[in-house]
Amino acid sequence: MIPLVFHPIYSQLSLPDRHRFPIEKYVGIRDELIARGVSPSRFTTPTPVTNEELMRFYSPEYVNQLTTGTLDKKAMRRIGFPWSDQLIERTRTAVGGTIQTANLAIETGKALNLTGGYHHAFADFGSGFCLFNDLYLAAKAMQSHEGIDNVLIIDLDVHQGDGTAKLAENDDDIFTLSLHGEKNFPHRKQISNIDIGLPKAAEDDEYLTTLEQAITLAFRQFQPDAIIYDAGVDVHVNDDLGLLNISTQGVYRRDKMIFDLAEREGLPIAAVIGGGYQRDIAALVDVHIQLYRAAGIVE
Repeated sequence: MIPLVFHPIYSQLSLPDRHRFPIEKYVGIRDELIARGVSPSRFTTPTPVTNEELMRFYSPEYVNQLTTGTLDKKAMRRIGFPWSDQLIERTRTAVGGTIQTANLAIETGKALNLTGGYHHAFADFGSGFCLFNDLYLAAKAMQSHEGIDNVLIIDLDVHQGDGTAKLAENDDDIFTLSLHGEKNFPHRKQISNIDIGLPKAAEDDEYLTTLEQAITLAFRQFQPDAIIYDAGVDVHVNDDLGLLNISTQGVYRRDKMIFDLAEREGLPIAAVIGGGYQRDIAALVDVHIQLYRAAGIVE
């Protein structure tokens, strides 16, 4: 049985009216999975990440200031959320969820978090709704297991995984692949092991062909023992922040390609849902559900 990691706090954050972040989508995904027949007992509750765990890889000053509410206002504006105790507790739990998903993937072969993909967070600052980079922490967690030396992070969010690329730039055992919209945020891109920026309005065929080529190239350069997959759906044609034109079926085919790759190569895979910014939460949840269809959790 494929583990699913979820906590109600994923969708518990008080935000200003018309705030861009669709906080309701996480519980929406959980509810839709249950409506499609997934037992509530399938969901594993994550343990929040601690300051000590964060400080192993991130700036102690940044961790302390962010968690105590003393980070300066400009730095908080760059993150994009107003500071609150609730924000910190939600973040700890979400990041802990991705770490737990990574550990469960090593044990079972495949696991999915119902949040995650906070790839714009760097070692000493947050950005773009991302406070702490869960993907990098999850890769390090995987490497703590016997036989897992090399981890491939496949980031298919429409926004480049800039924080992940920077964190892993001197880590030869973590390989970063980012396929994103060239004209999308962040305007200043970092250097992943493989970066492919797609033009505005790219559609399914171009996207999927490019992805297949990118995966082939990654496996020529790197022999992973495990995969972390950021399945952002802000590539979707109806996304409010993405500039690509990928259909819902294209998202499903993309996700299926990644899970099939992991199965074919015999590699454990941990998946997170990444970005998605349609204001219509029901429509957004439907696109995110393609990940769980592709994983074989629902039909």
